Amino acid sequence: MAEAYIVAAARTAGGRKGGRLSGWHPADLAAKVLDALVERSGAAPDQVEDVIMGCVMQTGEQSTNIARNAVLASKLPESVPGTSIDRQCGSSQQALHFAAQAVMSGTMDVVIAAGVESMTRVPMGLSSTLPAKNGFGHYKSPSMESRYPNIQFSQFTGAEMMAEKYGLSKDDLDEYAYNSHQRAIAATQGGHFKDEIIPLQITRADGSTDTHHIDEGIRFDVSLDGIKGVKLIAENGKLTAASASQICDGASGVMVVNERGLKSLGVKPLARVHHMTMMGGDPVIMLEAPLPATQRALQKAGMSIDDIDLYEVNEAFASVPTAWLKTTGADPSRLNVNGGAIALGHPLGGSGTKLMTTLLHALKQRNKRYGLQTMCEGGGMANVTIVERL
Repeated sequence: MAEAYIVAAARTAGGRKGGRLSGWHPADLAAKVLDALVERSGAAPDQVEDVIMGCVMQTGEQSTNIARNAVLASKLPESVPGTSIDRQCGSSQQALHFAAQAVMSGTMDVVIAAGVESMTRVPMGLSSTLPAKNGFGHYKSPSMESRYPNIQFSQFTGAEMMAEKYGLSKDDLDEYAYNSHQRAIAATQGGHFKDEIIPLQITRADGSTDTHHIDEGIRFDVSLDGIKGVKLIAENGKLTAASASQICDGASGVMVVNERGLKSLGVKPLARVHHMTMMGGDPVIMLEAPLPATQRALQKAGMSIDDIDLYEVNEAFASVPTAWLKTTGADPSRLNVNGGAIALGHPLGGSGTKLMTTLLHALKQRNKRYGLQTMCEGGGMANVTIVERL
């Protein structure tokens, strides 16, 4: 079977809700990533055989196949198709898996995996709440209700359940959140994001223009006392908005090819996709699946956690990566070395290839070999991807 290689990776800097990227239509935002990947890889636009794009809230401006709309908003020719997928927060990580599987099968040679989410323009939850409010029903079917009676699936409940199950204190979570900002600040000031971020022009309310190239969610004046003083999300809980991922606008993507694709493009790969795992788990605690999925991935890959040089575990809530560390016995100094979604933002469907872009650049900067990425997903699922830098 052919191998899958990543030859280009790029992302936008994150924008806060109502912030610097709020003026960008999500299709145009994603189109800028597609154009950047083609430019960075040196590919001819018509060499791209498909665009697979993750997006969670596929309604409003993100409806009607956002992947195809992004292609039509980009410099790619009309001959390039596009398809949109939803594996909740892991949508663009799943896009990467689908792209890798396509080129490994030999049915395609050059595929873009990407993701986008404008959480300002298409708010979280809109794709389920809007139909329900207008009499078009609810996603929870009678059979689901019979299996999970009187349960409202909630990531917030799941995050608190994670903290309780793994013996994590509020101080543990607050300190993790503080360190996420500190790592993001150091990475930004050290120029570690420079090569992965696509600068975007924005227009302010007064009509003046600026370039957006720094993640807007980073709190450069962060203090541990400030984080500890944020109000709890749930009464008697342990998590606050400061120890949860930030609502974010953003897009990201990677170009994936096989050996024929490498030859046709005439480029050297950034990395090889070494292993891919998907796994489901308890949909009530919901966010726990990355823990057993990581163990399964390592076992199937014939590796141990110590064989992995860097880890990217999505910071949906601080309880997820801290529980992951506790369960895997991983080295904390290798985890989310440039900060995570608590500081940088979590643009839902755009986060999978965003994390992969950061992971690949961090491996290069640190001259490391293996990286592992995983993230919790609504419905109690997880993807795990192991890559080898080349």
